[in-house]
Amino acid sequence: MADTALRKPLKTTHSFNNAFASKFAKSMFITISFLVALSFIGTRMFTHVDMNLYGYMVGTFVFIAGFFYRFIAWGERPPTKIIIKKGMKLLFRKSTPKTSVEHLGTYNFIWNRGIYRWTQHVMLGWGVILSCLVTFPLVFGWMYFTMEEGGYYTVVAMGVDLLTVNADGIIAFFFYNALNFTAVMVIIGVCMALYRRLKNMQARAEQKFIYDFLPLYLLLFISITGLILTFMNVFLHGEGHYVMSMIHQYSVIITLIYLPFGKLAHIPFRPLSVFARNYREHYGEQSMKKCKVCGDEFVSTEQSKDVISVLGTNDIDFNMEKDGFNLAELCLPCRRKYRIARFSGFATHNVKTKEANQNAKG
Repeated sequence: MADTALRKPLKTTHSFNNAFASKFAKSMFITISFLVALSFIGTRMFTHVDMNLYGYMVGTFVFIAGFFYRFIAWGERPPTKIIIKKGMKLLFRKSTPKTSVEHLGTYNFIWNRGIYRWTQHVMLGWGVILSCLVTFPLVFGWMYFTMEEGGYYTVVAMGVDLLTVNADGIIAFFFYNALNFTAVMVIIGVCMALYRRLKNMQARAEQKFIYDFLPLYLLLFISITGLILTFMNVFLHGEGHYVMSMIHQYSVIITLIYLPFGKLAHIPFRPLSVFARNYREHYGEQSMKKCKVCGDEFVSTEQSKDVISVLGTNDIDFNMEKDGFNLAELCLPCRRKYRIARFSGFATHNVKTKEANQNAKG
């Protein structure tokens, strides 16, 4: 009996996660499967697939792969894990809708920096977002148009006939020119951004071509070639359309591939700013941390603990044993003055004079 018990095979647990080599592979599989399923439904079992948009679809899949790679690599960092974990718990706060509108819709957080920069971000941000909301449903077949007799179009969304519009009517006009309107918005935003980066001395000193200027040039090129396509169709009767459509398509694909790894990555990452805002507000309402030097409240007690914990996880020790505090327990001005004190030998952090721009907005 004992021998039989010993020879009894151990139970193996089967998990969905074990089918994949990594979190990245699992996330990609689920996302691509979801998109294919939506396309299957939206195109009525792939009976309405526009092969002219095939290149955009491939570029989008590459973009998704890059986005997940970047997001998972970023999400595995200890500080990010804390924000995501606690942000998810606080997602249903009463203030979340208001915060979402301010951060993702009206960009109120930029208003303090001036109306010029606010207008620039609204034009750029909403120009890109609206372009995606128009392009991706067409690329994956979630939305398409069928031509009826008598000059009418039927708008089909997710395989369901949504509405019928006059081909020469005002609604059809906005449908036809939606990407032209968003292209103009992007061009205005890009030109405002380029002007500021070239004229503002502080901005010029901080800019790099590959990181700061290249994304703007890519967006500008996409928008201009898109408008040229419309010009060719309307005024040149389609002359040169094929060549320009290929140039436009390749520029979009290159931008999609580049997007997850450059400055434009903050567009898909932007919704997580709501998590950070909820985190600061929620724990700030519970308890605030006082600076060990000046006594001013500067962050929540929870955030101070989390910072110290993350530093410990990364084997970074900022405990100032002689002074009896951790650097994370000092407000930013006192921290800067304390660093000066370590170099100069004079206790500048104990001087009660505040910095001139300590409470500057923006």
